[in-house]
Amino acid sequence: MTQLDRTRHLIGELLEGNRFYAPRLKAAGLDPDLPDLATFTARMPFTTKAEVVADQRAHPPYGTNLTYPLERYVRFHQTSGTTGGAPLRWLDTAESWSGLLTVWQRVFAVAGIGPGSRVFLPFSFGPFLGFWTAFDAARRLGCLTLPGGGLSTLGRLRLIVDNRVDAVCCTPTYALHLGQTAQAEGIDLAAAGVRAVIVAGEAGGSVEATRREIERLWGGAGGEEGDGGGVRVYDHHGMTEVGPVSYPNPRFPGVLHILEENFLAEVLDPATGQPVAPGAVGELVLTTLGRVASPLLRYRTGDLVRPATRSAAELGFPDLALEGGILSRVDDMVVVRGVNLYPSAVEAVIRAQPGVAEYRVELAHRGALTEVRVIVEPTPDLAARAALPGQLETALRTAFQLRIPVHLAAEGALPRFEMKARRWQRGE
Repeated sequence: MTQLDRTRHLIGELLEGNRFYAPRLKAAGLDPDLPDLATFTARMPFTTKAEVVADQRAHPPYGTNLTYPLERYVRFHQTSGTTGGAPLRWLDTAESWSGLLTVWQRVFAVAGIGPGSRVFLPFSFGPFLGFWTAFDAARRLGCLTLPGGGLSTLGRLRLIVDNRVDAVCCTPTYALHLGQTAQAEGIDLAAAGVRAVIVAGEAGGSVEATRREIERLWGGAGGEEGDGGGVRVYDHHGMTEVGPVSYPNPRFPGVLHILEENFLAEVLDPATGQPVAPGAVGELVLTTLGRVASPLLRYRTGDLVRPATRSAAELGFPDLALEGGILSRVDDMVVVRGVNLYPSAVEAVIRAQPGVAEYRVELAHRGALTEVRVIVEPTPDLAARAALPGQLETALRTAFQLRIPVHLAAEGALPRFEMKARRWQRGE
């Protein structure tokens, strides 16, 4: 089915039974006889997270965005919490759940993971969607799936080595922590046989310096794009409310593709709502074509992305390509003395500096101005620790034409994260 066919099918199903979207589609004059996708994007209003949260609060516990009777739903997932502390809950039928797994299967295929591969997920899954989709997709492919919930970091490393794991799925931060712990404990990850570290949840997987450091710690080449040596890092992204979204380009690390079989994707100026040109930064807006049971139409994800300037022929894949993956969240970009700071750009500079084990960015407001400073923890083997802040200040000034003070933390002083890292802290 083409995107237009799938959009027509989606509209027809929602008009039939979805109390959240049926009135909106009718008000927009949209029906299954949709002439083209341009008509859909021109008439259909955006959906925001605030609207979905408000709907679930008004109609607890799941809201009205359900296309079929509740008895058809077989999967439950939720976010960690939205503004005000309420989680966003999401249900799937067996059919919608099956559709979600297609993105993860593409991720695994790009990473060279298939029947007989051994895939390790080192977390207690809880109600989060991401690891469950990875687990089920790997199982569907015929992989041996190894869960690591309840184990210590050292216990997880031993499991990786003992079971000759082929692929590890985690956040970039935890991949770094696993690698640093292995180094400290004398565990040779290069001899363990891991071929792929598949990351999500943070921008680090598409930040070259972070990717190269993970590959170095895991025994890979940590080299230039497409060198193919040793362990490779593969990025992708998703959200509970839309599911897995993108897959990596194996030839161009740092480029993510939206699986357009499952999504109608737009990249729009957050202020004007108009499409941005290739190479410009805009907000990713998604319509979930494969999740009919609990859909989102023209959903403002809040993710800032940059459509690639490379052609589909050069990239090797026809799907929409994003240079640098997810650059930031709309509300994460910070203006400091007239300079736009994106977390991924700051991470790229910090991770390119040798000897950084962990870091934290602290923001403070002085009247109408925002000030920023970096706290950095050196690696245990760094000899010239006292020089690290000055070297990093110089690198940050060169990158952003902005003086950012850097302070040294004691070894082990900064927190380590297993799930999404919370390195940017806002004060008064």
